[in-house]
Amino acid sequence: MSYDAVNYEDVEPKAPGMYFLREALDCGELGVTVVEADEGWEGMEHAHDEDGQEEVYVLLEGAAELSIEGDTVSLDPGDAVRVDAEDDRMLVFHEDDSRMVIAGAP
Repeated sequence: MSYDAVNYEDVEPKAPGMYFLREALDCGELGVTVVEADEGWEGMEHAHDEDGQEEVYVLLEGAAELSIEGDTVSLDPGDAVRVDAEDDRMLVFHEDDSRMVIAGAP
């Protein structure tokens, strides 16, 4: 049996409130990110055409919107959304102390 474990708060954030766990967990394909954000936090619009990575966004606390190819999906705690690799997406948080987990893999 082999496993790796980490507390995301022990990982150096890549950007304010963004904890990338792929390296810390020694993942081969799966990317896992924890985002802690306040109202008005906006991610950059992006897609994953080149690496083929689909993503799942799970809101744990707060309120957020995910724009996908011009459609807006409102997220409440417990909501999850999967996005195809080639689709443009952008994340915006609407409450202080929001928290989300994002997982992605080809």
